[in-house]
Amino acid sequence: MKPKIVFVINYFYPDVVSTGQIMTELCLYLQNDFDITVIAAQGNTGGALEKQGRFVLDHLEQIKIIRINLPEVNKEDKISRIKYISAYFIWATIALLKQKNVDLIYTISQPPVLGGVIGTIGKILKKTKHIYNIQDFNPEQAEAVGYSKKRWIANTARWIDTLSCKLADHVVTVGEDMRETLKRRFHYRKVTDNSVIHNWTDEQEIIPLPKDHPKVEAFLKEHDLEGKFIIMYSGNLGLYYDLENLIKMTGRFAGYRDLAFVFIGEGAVKRQMQDYVEQHGIAQVYFLPFQPKENLRYSLNAADVHLVVNQKGIKGVSVPSKIYGVMAAGKPVLGVLEQGSEAYRIIGESKCGRLTEPQSYDMFVKHVKDLYMLNREVLKSMGMEGRVYLEKHLKRDVSMEKYRVLLSRLASKATDHRMVEKREYAASE
Repeated sequence: MKPKIVFVINYFYPDVVSTGQIMTELCLYLQNDFDITVIAAQGNTGGALEKQGRFVLDHLEQIKIIRINLPEVNKEDKISRIKYISAYFIWATIALLKQKNVDLIYTISQPPVLGGVIGTIGKILKKTKHIYNIQDFNPEQAEAVGYSKKRWIANTARWIDTLSCKLADHVVTVGEDMRETLKRRFHYRKVTDNSVIHNWTDEQEIIPLPKDHPKVEAFLKEHDLEGKFIIMYSGNLGLYYDLENLIKMTGRFAGYRDLAFVFIGEGAVKRQMQDYVEQHGIAQVYFLPFQPKENLRYSLNAADVHLVVNQKGIKGVSVPSKIYGVMAAGKPVLGVLEQGSEAYRIIGESKCGRLTEPQSYDMFVKHVKDLYMLNREVLKSMGMEGRVYLEKHLKRDVSMEKYRVLLSRLASKATDHRMVEKREYAASE
């Protein structure tokens, strides 16, 4: 009988956010080795699950999915976010505790802090093992953008999340800089068993394509971007990227008629960015919605340069997953990242772009101008360096196989422990 793993991961198919796509691909990869149940928010199902109860059963191939009907969330409204997160925490925990014969519980650091707490509760009450995958460290991430000014709240949240890490059987981080943050939380003593497993993109699906490829051409034509030199940001327009300030730099390129800044995605600061562009009449900025997964290879290849950015203070806290898709498409990167961060290291080692520190706005403008003026063949070659590096060091199957080996090892320990308990119980009868 296959070991049973319950993934409590909030975002899952058909959600288009990067975490949801990564978790979906991981579960599909593991489904032949494990009996998998996923507990996730209802997600973008087109309303088909509405009014069908709090929990709705769904399937994806061999994967059982328990979708939770939750209130709508306005990411620009702090109260709305808190209500959504609280509801998810309560109902996801209830759904987890209803599961039977669980060998492993896998949770991620979303929602912040509470993702780990769900796993801890499940581990204790279900007497099983917990794998905690930290995609973002909180409250460190919230502190970096001043989301909460109350120090005691941040300290309490950090203590709770560190306790979740301490009680977990294994902690997975997605970057070496994040592993250092984990060690610092433990003051470099008695750190929970842990490993670094990078996120990924499907490098067989996302491949370099020329701008005259029919589907890329169609994307450009649809959005009036033909003949433009495109600086693109594709991903979450959220609180942790300083986009609300970087957007102000686009006004410095009024004389560059064939240069376009294209922001693809949704998020908490999108309205603020749009308002700035409208108020200042900046014609070179375009806002587009998230692209369907099947069109991602074409939208990514429509760019000449991609932005990979983080707010100051995010080093060791989060790794922007978009870096993998950009490198797979063979496009140059303009990284606005802290020196020593995982994405900064990858771009530097691969030589696939330019780098500047967060809040160095003049240097950001200079790099945009330099890349715009660069010989197009040199620019293309720079982007392909990223593709070569990704194929050598960051392939999807390598990361997913690391998860399979890790989970198999932990599941074997869980089974052995359960057999010992059964023998001890039988002996006491």
